[in-house]
Amino acid sequence: MPVITTPQSFNEEDLYVDLAPMLGHRLFLKCEGFNFAGSIKLKAANEMVESAERRGILSPDSILVESSSGNLGVALSMIAASKGYRFVCVTDSRCNLTTRLMMEALGSQVHVVSDEHATGGLLGARLAHVRALCAADDRYVWLSQYTNADNWKAHYFRTAPAIARRFPRLDVMFIGVGTTGTLMGCARWFRSWHRPVRIVAVDSIGSAIFGDPPGRRMIPGLGMSTRPPLLDEAYVDEAVRVDEAYTIRTCRSLARRGFLFGGSTGTVVSGAASWLARHGTPGLTTVAIAPDLGERYLDTVYQTNWVQALYGDDALAPEQRPDDTSPGSSAPSPRVTQGRT
Repeated sequence: MPVITTPQSFNEEDLYVDLAPMLGHRLFLKCEGFNFAGSIKLKAANEMVESAERRGILSPDSILVESSSGNLGVALSMIAASKGYRFVCVTDSRCNLTTRLMMEALGSQVHVVSDEHATGGLLGARLAHVRALCAADDRYVWLSQYTNADNWKAHYFRTAPAIARRFPRLDVMFIGVGTTGTLMGCARWFRSWHRPVRIVAVDSIGSAIFGDPPGRRMIPGLGMSTRPPLLDEAYVDEAVRVDEAYTIRTCRSLARRGFLFGGSTGTVVSGAASWLARHGTPGLTTVAIAPDLGERYLDTVYQTNWVQALYGDDALAPEQRPDDTSPGSSAPSPRVTQGRT
């Protein structure tokens, strides 16, 4: 086992769950939650902070500020605590209580925005709040995960090469989308690889990333109310959109097998299962990225009253195999839509 002096020095890069027994199709789930920040966002956070340090943007008096629905905020809180920076996370009312408490435990300030921006929704309100903080005090340094190229470079240099080393015959990769940092980093890397890999982006219904109108989304992590500036659709072969009720059912189905994953992971697995049910052929090697673990979702996705109040009893129905086309199964249905970008 390694011996470390800073929390960001440890990140398990080579742990996969074989989901074939659950899905009936060969799918390896890359687990990115086994680090002290608990999610894949540690990579982007560390890359953005270290790049800002190398460029002289950060000084001992700097105050880091970022808009985040949760996981990046925790990662930046951890790194800021390790390096001695102050950090302010601007989030909104959808952020899980556990996540907010974790950031505060790490010494960060959490500003919760509850009123939507006139045109940009809750994300627009968060960004307006960040801009106001920066305008009022020049000590604030906004890393801007939505526009910062270091976000995707973290996955270009680390995530994609790690997958390629483990699966040299990779055929299809499923990646959840928010800022699209993970998507763009991996897609760019695999585009230059020695063999083609089909890149399938997985988004939440209600997200506007691929041109759909924004709608209600209650599970933080994936999706955005606007098109992400980092997105270049030329690198994406296909997009799958998943209803949040399917996200919940998939998370709970995984938990009944002993794997407690977060909402983002439930969306990715549900989208991958739907795609494989349509297109999966014997012998395909497919990998999906699990961005987070499930502890931060105990009071939402895994809380029966919360699920019933927002999605009804159908979201609690047992998940079924993808080849089962009965009502409510994870097989193709109008609640899971697909289309080329």
